[in-house]
Amino acid sequence: MDPLNVFDYELLAKERMDPASWDFYAGGSDDEMTLRANQADFARIRLRPRVLVDVSHCDTSTSVLGLPVPMPLLVAPTSIHCLAHPEGECATAQGAGAAGALMIASTDATRPLEEIAQAASGPLWFQLYIYGSQEIARGLVRRAEATGYQAIVLTVDFPVMGNRERHKRHGVPMPPPQLVEANFVGIAPESLKIVPMTWETVTWLRSLTSLPILLKGILTVEDARLAVEHGVSGIIVSNHGGRQLDGVMTSIEALPEVVDAVTGRCEVYLDGGIRRGTDILKALALGARAVLVGRPILWGLTVNGAAGVQQILSILHTELERAMKLAGCPTLASINRALVKLP
Repeated sequence: MDPLNVFDYELLAKERMDPASWDFYAGGSDDEMTLRANQADFARIRLRPRVLVDVSHCDTSTSVLGLPVPMPLLVAPTSIHCLAHPEGECATAQGAGAAGALMIASTDATRPLEEIAQAASGPLWFQLYIYGSQEIARGLVRRAEATGYQAIVLTVDFPVMGNRERHKRHGVPMPPPQLVEANFVGIAPESLKIVPMTWETVTWLRSLTSLPILLKGILTVEDARLAVEHGVSGIIVSNHGGRQLDGVMTSIEALPEVVDAVTGRCEVYLDGGIRRGTDILKALALGARAVLVGRPILWGLTVNGAAGVQQILSILHTELERAMKLAGCPTLASINRALVKLP
């Protein structure tokens, strides 16, 4: 039987992937409390469906930073896709484009950002880590601009690498020797240390590019307000998939206060824990413009390349549409906080 949901893909992907690669993708930091809670907190939120609403037509289309998209579902930036499939991020871009989804390509890709752009038929944003120096980062931004990426997503919760013990136990470097950090070919790996960032870094990046800037990794009111003050176009509420500081708030738990803090001055997205269409519906009800999906995309890529990525997105899109109809919400505009009961 073909996979029916993303969990079916998870089981198939685990069977096909070597243990070190699987634990690199699947693991979190320390005791993995946040990793588990990211999904568990969605289950604690209850829906309050309305009935006798005409849902014969359901419209899931929206826009992100003014760009029309058929669904509020984006491909999150994740690293080293060639662990999952030989074509790596290029296959992911093909699958995302076939589904009509926007993809955020990672700095830590195993295919160059130019090749990803060539393979893509849908819109792209570029996720930025600042390694080595601001000059190296400047080069990445210039390359992204030149190849048609439409926004820069700066990850801000990465001053040091999280303590990812599940992966460490294998003693395998990532990327492994047969793969490369494709965006840094010709640069000595030992020179690519994490560069400390402050809010001045956001100001510097704003001066560098006219592309919209989103900050990924914000969980608090205080940082949300500072982000708006620094002129960002979007905030991605995220705890890095439970891979950085363990024990922090889950993304869905932090979402309402971030939405309230920005008061519509920038768009807010949610990243982390999305596994069902009902999860997407709950995030939208709590104020997310759209959601990002990470690990399930890698499962689809592992199982069936670009077609698997497309199928993961199709499954979640179909589940969202069904959930909207069952909840009495024929459009995204009809989804609001009255739809959910928080624990």
